[in-house]
Amino acid sequence: MTLKLYSIGPQIASKRRLLGLTQSELARKAGVSRATLEALENGRSGELGFSKVANILAALGLELKLVHANLRRPTLDELLEEDREDNDKGLDRWR
Repeated sequence: MTLKLYSIGPQIASKRRLLGLTQSELARKAGVSRATLEALENGRSGELGFSKVANILAALGLELKLVHANLRRPTLDELLEEDREDNDKGLDRWR
């Protein structure tokens, strides 16, 4: 499964809940503030550093995976299709 940057937060929140952890418990386990974790879970990560994201993922038993980048630019049709798929999933990237 490939995650897009804006979907990492909800994925983290989902895994946290599945493990029965509160935001405070996970934040303490990962060595970050609860406010940092809350911002990440709600898509407001801003300038959150890689080490903080890695610590949170590790505390949940998750990791980032590197894959080869698609170096060609997407076509307009591909972008529109991706937008339709996101809307079907209830994602709103324009908020």
